[in-house]
Amino acid sequence: MEPNDMKDHCGTERKSHHSDKTKANLVSRLNRIEGQIRGVKGMIEKDTYCDDVLNQLASIQSALNGVGKLLLENHMKTCVTERLHAGEDEVIDELLTTIQKLMK
Repeated sequence: MEPNDMKDHCGTERKSHHSDKTKANLVSRLNRIEGQIRGVKGMIEKDTYCDDVLNQLASIQSALNGVGKLLLENHMKTCVTERLHAGEDEVIDELLTTIQKLMK
């Protein structure tokens, strides 16, 4: 199931509230990460020294964490705030579950 195919408790489609600037930033970061992953695959295929591959993986993980932080910040400032104002307090439990997953 695609993330935008998810439905809320009322059966309506849930969507993000990203500005065009934020969306472009996220896509750009993910494109760079995608390139880094292809690079690591190539390193492994060429039998590159393990420490060099591990350093690249650390760089990729840091980049992914940056994307997650940006998404989390935007989510809290838009979706979570809107749902709290609408009296949907269950959004806090949803957010806490998501944060726990991000921190694994």
